[in-house]
Amino acid sequence: MLPFNTIEEATTFLGRNLTRAETWWFNYSAKKSDYYLYCHNILFLFLIFTLVPLPLVFVELMRSLGFSKYKIQPKVSLTSSEMFRCYKDVMRMFVLVVGPLQLVSYPSTKMIGIQTGLPLPSIWEMLSQLVIYFMIEDYTNYWIHRFLHGRWGYEKIHRVHHEYTAPIGFAAPYAHWLEILILGIPSFLGPAIAPGHMITFWLWIALRQIEAIETHSGYDFPWTPTRFIPFYGGADYHDYHHYVGGQSQSNFASVFTYCDYIYGTDKGYRYHKKVLRKLKEESGTNGATQEFKSE
Repeated sequence: MLPFNTIEEATTFLGRNLTRAETWWFNYSAKKSDYYLYCHNILFLFLIFTLVPLPLVFVELMRSLGFSKYKIQPKVSLTSSEMFRCYKDVMRMFVLVVGPLQLVSYPSTKMIGIQTGLPLPSIWEMLSQLVIYFMIEDYTNYWIHRFLHGRWGYEKIHRVHHEYTAPIGFAAPYAHWLEILILGIPSFLGPAIAPGHMITFWLWIALRQIEAIETHSGYDFPWTPTRFIPFYGGADYHDYHHYVGGQSQSNFASVFTYCDYIYGTDKGYRYHKKVLRKLKEESGTNGATQEFKSE
């Protein structure tokens, strides 16, 4: 809740006029408690888990329209009922684990200093913090993910997530309840180390989940804007991890690829891509030879 009753009081406190964004924030949040604002995460996550994968559902069901060429594992096809069952499982875990976790974790955000007042952070401040959050989460998630692929971690916890050997958007948050709790730690470390504004925190939670859905899409679209992000893994990179399955010791990274490269856990993937490129080149050469002969 803002410590101002009017915009004039806020203007006096800041020593300047409010920006348009700050005026909007004042009008929206002035009478709302910090706890109420924090709980927006529950609504955002519900909408993201429900709406963001829907275009991928359409693509999967309408592969005859030409989307099959972008499917990473084209021999695997899921029906609408199978995808809906995945969504129901995700929503059950959302109600039993994710939502309650958000409700009870509010004191931790107050402890680390997440702000809800004025002034609002600049665009560059928000972007720099988001980059920090992604880097910290990516590094810590990498090591937790490697642990979960040990014998005990995989059999007891992580095998649930790998039930989808060809991942789909809805399966991004599909996991054992303990894995959801464990992976909440890397997501919280960034804001704990570099605390920012509540709006930045909202964006972080939303973008991380959207990225996870894109990574689990099962499709390698050439127009995906994340292709332009340096060291970004993407759907093709993570799909290989699911394809190899429980024995996978490759591609543990959640977002970027640098940890896998540094620690040598992308060698299987790089060899796999090398073989595919060679087969494609040989196929193209043979095709050209056949075409020449036919003339």
